[in-house]
Amino acid sequence: MNTFVDADPGLQRSRRRDAEQNRLAILRAAGAVLNRDPDASLDAIAAAAGLSRRALYGHFATRDDLIRSLLAHRVREVLAAVDRIEHPDPPALLALIGVTLWRQVESVRVMAQFALRGPFQHELSYGLQPLRDRVKHAVTVGAQTGRIRDDIDSATLARLVEGAVLSVLDEATRFPMDAATGERLVALSVLAILGYDAAGARALIAETPELRS
Repeated sequence: MNTFVDADPGLQRSRRRDAEQNRLAILRAAGAVLNRDPDASLDAIAAAAGLSRRALYGHFATRDDLIRSLLAHRVREVLAAVDRIEHPDPPALLALIGVTLWRQVESVRVMAQFALRGPFQHELSYGLQPLRDRVKHAVTVGAQTGRIRDDIDSATLARLVEGAVLSVLDEATRFPMDAATGERLVALSVLAILGYDAAGARALIAETPELRS
């Protein structure tokens, strides 16, 4: 009888849905808890998810496994968000990519800093490589078309664009900053790296609705 019940496709699908919902609940709780305390224990994360420690271990054998899965989940969300961005003008596109990254990590600033600077940074860097490739391509096209500076090689300039976003994240982690201010600082910082003066950056933001909160 038990074998028959276990073989029921509907019951199996229901169990898989429950397991996936529990897994997502753990990842959401982990993101929130680790944002408050990067050293938080698995017990704290399980409690925040409304699950037992045993249930958490059913999905993640170690704290590192949980963090890796959380980072992979966040990377997929970031890449999906950036993939939706389209703009024909390279500097506007790069500013939009920076602002989109900020929007993705603004609510989990401490966790993002932990991921980008901590022991998992190499794995995170590998996962974000498609994004880095897109930034480098936009930089190359922008330099070739005269829309951004061409006195710095594309690979270096692409890294500096990434660094501009991280600098705002650093600032927001240490000092209070609302989302709209962060978005504007990211856009201005990226455009400054690309060679725009203050007036030129403000003008480009003003004429690009997606960059205005």
